[in-house]
Amino acid sequence: MEVTAEQLKQFDGSDPSKPIYVAVKGRIFDVTTGKSFYGPGGSYCMFAGKDASRALAKMSKNEEDVSPSLDGLSEKEMGVLNDWENKFQAKYPVVGRVI
Repeated sequence: MEVTAEQLKQFDGSDPSKPIYVAVKGRIFDVTTGKSFYGPGGSYCMFAGKDASRALAKMSKNEEDVSPSLDGLSEKEMGVLNDWENKFQAKYPVVGRVI
């Protein structure tokens, strides 16, 4: 499945009939099984329906950091992002890509 960033927004957990997706480095993960974290009111709900790469790299929950942009990230932050990507891969199925 390939979706635009705009289309990805509809998978933010606000519609209980749809899965919850979070993208990391353009790959979309189905995080529905982690609804308590990524669903409405969850501690990571700001990532749902978005590419959260920058925020994960910076260990940030700030809305302005929830972005696919990797510009200006340090080597350490890129390492953190790769660790997050590996955690997502181990826990959630990849369902597509953001185009």
